[in-house]
Amino acid sequence: MVSRTQGKSARSAQLAKVHIAAAQLGMDEETRRALYRNITGKDSAAKMTDSERDKVIAALVSKGFVDKKKANGKAAYRGRPADTDKTPLMRKLEALLADAGRDWEYARATAQHMFKVERLEWLNANQLHKLVAALQIDANRRAR
Repeated sequence: MVSRTQGKSARSAQLAKVHIAAAQLGMDEETRRALYRNITGKDSAAKMTDSERDKVIAALVSKGFVDKKKANGKAAYRGRPADTDKTPLMRKLEALLADAGRDWEYARATAQHMFKVERLEWLNANQLHKLVAALQIDANRRAR
């Protein structure tokens, strides 16, 4: 049987995971609450049941959230460090699109294909770096 304190700590961990995921994806409060409402009909993670929070976490994972914690406490992801400022990558992305004569919809569709993320704003720095790399490879091919 799970004691009341264990239940509370599991709830707290789940709430923290929801908020960490939203922050990692760069969601503002309005976007985050809209996502909650679309999935559960509730605008606060604290008002949700455990299963509703699990659904929200699954949706955030599908949008690109990477849970960096493993059961053994080590980081699950060992790639490029997370940048807090994605502006340089967005500028590079914009330059590559302009050079290729493509619009932002092309970048969005490419991100959707590569990462199953619906909006460029939801890409984390590592995913954005990979998207820029893919467009740079395309530019190099076109230059030949």
